Amino acid sequence: MRWLDEQRQAWEAGTRFAFAVEQPGTPGPEGPLVGHVVFSRSTPDAPAAEVGYWTAAHARGLGVAPRSLRALTDWAFRTFAPDGLTRLELRHQVDNTASCRVADKSRYTLSGLLPAAPPAWPRHGHLHVRRAPSPVLTQAS
Repeated sequence: MRWLDEQRQAWEAGTRFAFAVEQPGTPGPEGPLVGHVVFSRSTPDAPAAEVGYWTAAHARGLGVAPRSLRALTDWAFRTFAPDGLTRLELRHQVDNTASCRVADKSRYTLSGLLPAAPPAWPRHGHLHVRRAPSPVLTQAS
């Protein structure tokens, strides 16, 4: 219950938006939950934000993570670009090759290496970045 309260408070503050990823029509012991995506911003008007995700073991390798991350990315830029959002960051440990593939499939560019910071980050990491799409300019008739 405390976790849900924290999520609601962050949503109301405009700093963290977490979404369950469900697979419709997947009955069974695992249920429809196949993952989670999250958008975190230090303040509601910060130019950069961090995204993250996880995929349930039974759904790995099915394209859930890249589809979910692309949907979250599109939503974030559509929703927050008017408030100044220009950059999304995805971080993962350097040995997580699956996350590198997800970042690549979701058009996040490898931007740099991050130093290890134990205990939360015991290994070096990768920083992937996706920039807001440029506004489409139209010519006046």
